[in-house]
Amino acid sequence: MLGGGLLPGTLCVVYGATGIGKTHLGLHFAHAGGTAEGAPGIFFDMNARGDSQQHAAYASRLYGWALKRWTHTVTPMADPHPSPDQMAARYCDALPWVGKLRGYQVPTHDGGLELDWNWKSEYNHAMYTVRPFVYFHLGAGCRRIVVDGVEPMDVPDDYIQPFLFNELYRTVIHRDSETLGMEICLPVWKHRDFIDSHRYDHPAVTTMLLVTTEETQLEHLIARKVASGDIGAVANTILVMGGERVGNRLGRFLCVVKHRGSAKSDEIEEYRVTERGIEFV
Repeated sequence: MLGGGLLPGTLCVVYGATGIGKTHLGLHFAHAGGTAEGAPGIFFDMNARGDSQQHAAYASRLYGWALKRWTHTVTPMADPHPSPDQMAARYCDALPWVGKLRGYQVPTHDGGLELDWNWKSEYNHAMYTVRPFVYFHLGAGCRRIVVDGVEPMDVPDDYIQPFLFNELYRTVIHRDSETLGMEICLPVWKHRDFIDSHRYDHPAVTTMLLVTTEETQLEHLIARKVASGDIGAVANTILVMGGERVGNRLGRFLCVVKHRGSAKSDEIEEYRVTERGIEFV
């Protein structure tokens, strides 16, 4: 359907209702990195309600993959290097904020709004966990990142999650590896050899963003309008996953809405979510 798959270094956004199989698709993409690049992908869960999406259970059942939680935090001048156990951890839930952006803002003296300093302090502390999670795994050969847990939004510009993803994508995932390494591994002179020997090409990192929508039917997802701040507007690839009535049952269907850079199929394919993951009918 994608003319050979997702292109390295691009952003793919997957839209679909809750329970349609987005997490299964994301896990398949991340796990396949072990075969394609020699290292599985890493997973960000931005859902504030805990592991309600069952990432670890699905990974274990489908692939025998122990999806461990990353907890390693690197504050300035601390020993940056994660333990071997943490290097095996490919799940991070350090960005749990949801809801309207205005809930994290305070009025300014000129009548505008700015991010609350207390929240900014919490966010900056979370980045001491997020940045090493990305940097050390990419430095070890990972080239796939999946971001899950994005909740339904009418106007994405009004919500905190698109802001968080934009910051993650722009300032961490696609940050020059040497620059990011020098920000994490301090003092730089002490870790210079490590930084130099763990450089990676950040434009080769492929990101998949899984977005839950209010729309459930495939036809409504295909006709979905691009709202202000919608990340899909700048994505290289857009997939939609939705349901349609087929006789006396509800079928699940997948369609490629956009795919720049190579040929794509215009077909709408039916699939099922089984004990082996997503399978086309």
